[in-house]
Amino acid sequence: MNKKQLKNRKKLILEFVSHKDYHPMRAKDIAMLLQIPKGKRQDLFYVLDELEAEGKICVRKGKYEKVRASVEVKEEQLLEGTFIANSRGFGFVEVEGQEEDVFIQEEDTMYAFHQDRVQIRLKPEKNGSRREGVVVQILGHGITEVVGTFEKSQNYGFVIPDNAKVQSDIFIPKEHTQGAADGAKVVAKITTYGGKNKNPEGRIQEILGESGQPGIDVLSIARSYELPMDFPVKAMNQAERIPDGVIEGDFQGRMDLRDWTVVTIDGEDAKDLDDGISLTKEGNIYHLGVHIADVSNYVQAGSALDREALKRGTSVYLVDRVIPMLPPRLSNGICSLNQGVDRLTLSCLMDIDSSGKMISHTIAETVICVNRRMTYTAVKGILEGDKELRREYQELVPLFHHMKDLSALLRKNRTRRGSIDFDFPESKVYLDEMGRPVEIRACEQNVATRIIEDFMLLANETVAKEYCEREIPFVYRTHENPDPDKMEKVLTFIRNQQIPVRKSHEEITPLEIQEILHSIEGEPAEPLISRLLLRSMKQARYTTGCSGHFGLAAKHYCHFTSPIRRYPDLQIHRIIKDTIRGRMNDEKKMFYAHILEDVSLKSSMLERRAEEVERETVKLKKAEYMEQNIGRQYQGVISGVTGWGLYVELPNTVEGLVRVSSMMDDYYEFDEQNYCLRGQDFGKTYHLGDTVRIQVIGVDMNTKSIDFCIIPS
Repeated sequence: MNKKQLKNRKKLILEFVSHKDYHPMRAKDIAMLLQIPKGKRQDLFYVLDELEAEGKICVRKGKYEKVRASVEVKEEQLLEGTFIANSRGFGFVEVEGQEEDVFIQEEDTMYAFHQDRVQIRLKPEKNGSRREGVVVQILGHGITEVVGTFEKSQNYGFVIPDNAKVQSDIFIPKEHTQGAADGAKVVAKITTYGGKNKNPEGRIQEILGESGQPGIDVLSIARSYELPMDFPVKAMNQAERIPDGVIEGDFQGRMDLRDWTVVTIDGEDAKDLDDGISLTKEGNIYHLGVHIADVSNYVQAGSALDREALKRGTSVYLVDRVIPMLPPRLSNGICSLNQGVDRLTLSCLMDIDSSGKMISHTIAETVICVNRRMTYTAVKGILEGDKELRREYQELVPLFHHMKDLSALLRKNRTRRGSIDFDFPESKVYLDEMGRPVEIRACEQNVATRIIEDFMLLANETVAKEYCEREIPFVYRTHENPDPDKMEKVLTFIRNQQIPVRKSHEEITPLEIQEILHSIEGEPAEPLISRLLLRSMKQARYTTGCSGHFGLAAKHYCHFTSPIRRYPDLQIHRIIKDTIRGRMNDEKKMFYAHILEDVSLKSSMLERRAEEVERETVKLKKAEYMEQNIGRQYQGVISGVTGWGLYVELPNTVEGLVRVSSMMDDYYEFDEQNYCLRGQDFGKTYHLGDTVRIQVIGVDMNTKSIDFCIIPS
């Protein structure tokens, strides 16, 4: 059947099921009515599947019918959202602006594909149960490529998707296999999305490599999120044309700070150094300089480099590699504040008194030369009295002590106003040369990381406040107040733990959350209650309105300090420079007002994607690490309680599930109000925060999940 025949037959069948006398019927009944003999019905089934995939017809209880137009359904019952598939067949629809997803039973999905944009009709509500809906139309496809393992047959092949939410294998005709070997990791471009009787179909677009090859597992995850890997030729050509060093003409109109003592403080393996610090003290006044790489000098608005940076939104830091926002020639080269070379910067110069109050500030275009490239480890050692390090960096020792003192002042002031400090350790995964995990550690904050955090926060607040007060179009970092209902559930649990909470059924303030965290400091339940509070909050995002940052208890906040790796910071630098240079006229303000909404929305979405893919690669390596340790016993803390089991977190940040089905000493029931599992016969109870001894009993590498069982005490 060629394209013209397919088009004609689709039109014929659609007219047939749209006829006023048509009643829903099964495929075989349609075939009989149209007098299509048994041996020739494959084309009919194919046409039905195509029409179903296009959202023009649907199947109800095995019978085909035309999708009803929106006007036939009560307007208030129709919603649009994103379909999130489940590997067991059912799914959920995320509706923007609504807290609760809509549950879609398998027979009501209309064979929607994971991440499809769909229109749904809500089912009548049942008391006490979650909202359910029916997919009535597929509006668009969110996934166009699938990463998976190629299975080769003689005349065709299939791609088995890595993502369990993509529920069908992708059929690949022989002419579109691109010579992929059996078992290869590939990227398949979807050409048709299939339906009830037909697999989705595609063609091999890229062969990533063999499954066991080092780094292919992480690369597969990155490609499954459609992260752009290679830079376009135009962007690379622009990057290549940029000189290696600062040229004399770039100094014009800039403050020359090359004789100032400036240091960078970063992790050992950091290459994109975008912030330098200077600090002197005169009497009771601290003169703090936060010097940020002037990326906008090299990445012009609207250029190929700029368009690619906006497309990426952020650098992505995976477990074994960095996917940069800008080509390495820029991010690790001319824009990076490397030691001993002149660099163009945008500096926030702040004068702070002995109480930690800022008394004046200046934002200026500058040129600096970094004296020393420091690491968090070295600065921590110096401040903790390491004699060898203090000898090596003796000329900088007083500077680091001034930094420590000022950092403590700034932190004290933030704490006083109610800034919330969720100090969760990050996971650091160490890999061998083959990409296998050999160690996982929890990385806590230390005095050096806190110094940099405090100085960056102050610079970000200072810049945001100035531009908000000047009413210049800008990109702000906004963290909205928590949803009261969500927060009240957590507060009820906290009260049940005999922890005093002042507020009840009222909007909570950052200071009150901070008081709760202080009251549980050092308690076994501290990390768990902290997590519950964090999960009850909204996610921070980029906006054009300055409505403050709840978590920091800040009225004004933005991201100014990382233009090498975050697009909003780069955009902010352009606005600042236009203002400094006197170019911020009405026409310029209108231009920024026109583009910044889109920049904010895209940047927020791309940030979420980056966080998710970073999390998935760490999860993969944690599962791989624990697979090597099946049978080993560990001490852990109960980090989550559900009806299906207990989540236990180990000291190295690995989390696994103890399934209720493996807890054979009693019949356990979930007490949702108190977040615990309680044995029905013997009364044994497992609470959040309890310490338990577990054994690793299994790992599923497909879902990256780890199973534990409890060792009886």
